[in-house]
Amino acid sequence: MTVVIETRGLTKRYRGGQLAVDRLDLAVPAGSVFGFLGPNGSGKTTTIRMLMGLIEPTAGTASVLGRGMPRAAGAVLPQVGALIEGPALYGYLNGRDNLLRYDSADPTADPRTRRARVAGALERVGLTAAGGKKTKAYSLGMKQRLALAAALLQPRKLLVLDEPTNGLDPQGMREIRALVRELAHEGTTVFLSSHLLDEIEQVCTHAAVMARGRLLTQGTVAELAAGTRGRLAVTTPDPADAARVLKELGVTDVTVAGDRVSGELPVSDEGEPAEPADLNSALVRAGVRVRAFGVERASLEDAFVALTGEGFDVAG
Repeated sequence: MTVVIETRGLTKRYRGGQLAVDRLDLAVPAGSVFGFLGPNGSGKTTTIRMLMGLIEPTAGTASVLGRGMPRAAGAVLPQVGALIEGPALYGYLNGRDNLLRYDSADPTADPRTRRARVAGALERVGLTAAGGKKTKAYSLGMKQRLALAAALLQPRKLLVLDEPTNGLDPQGMREIRALVRELAHEGTTVFLSSHLLDEIEQVCTHAAVMARGRLLTQGTVAELAAGTRGRLAVTTPDPADAARVLKELGVTDVTVAGDRVSGELPVSDEGEPAEPADLNSALVRAGVRVRAFGVERASLEDAFVALTGEGFDVAG
């Protein structure tokens, strides 16, 4: 199987006419860590709920692990681990007993090895010490970890995570990134929905960008960033003069921060960006002292802004 998730014209229109997902064509390669990007309200969670058979599409088709959804949900879902719209836990039970409940509800789970699987899942998400604590006393980050542990009780061909780092501190985010990489190395395809672009860029091999219910682009992370021009960056003891000269040369969105001046490279009528070396020469001829000069590599944030013309909540 080369594609584990595939949609064709997938559409969801709610009562009242709200179009949440609009003719989505998505392809998630097997073995990838696939970032599903978009701001809140872009249609990410609605898409995931259709993929998991939780809601019916208005039009179009969706297949998961080569089977049509939601028709084949009974055969597909036991092979899928999912964390969608936050954790659902019994607050009066401790973390270990919550996982025992989850595991006992799985008809494919061997009861003889249940406690060992639960202990292993708790250890994998760093909750061994908190396993005996009632989950109503858990922080949001701890609840996220426990929900992830529930998704990892059995080996999965596909792991679907909706905002998995929500509520986690920076150390927790690093641990979840490491776990995702480990799972991918073991052969699990990870479909990761997030509005945190820097998180996606650090862990994902492929990505798709959603906005207002529509797919804007998809491909490898390197391809998405490579399709966007990087920003010109100049370090100089003469920032005001450098900014003035660059503006005269057609550089746009010029910003000055201390001794650093940055901006968007001008583009010719043929769509080609200006030659950076020519800009550097012009700065020197104008008497600007240049300490460093270059074009920074474009990021996923740059690609998103270029595609949508909008900002993006990178910090969460």
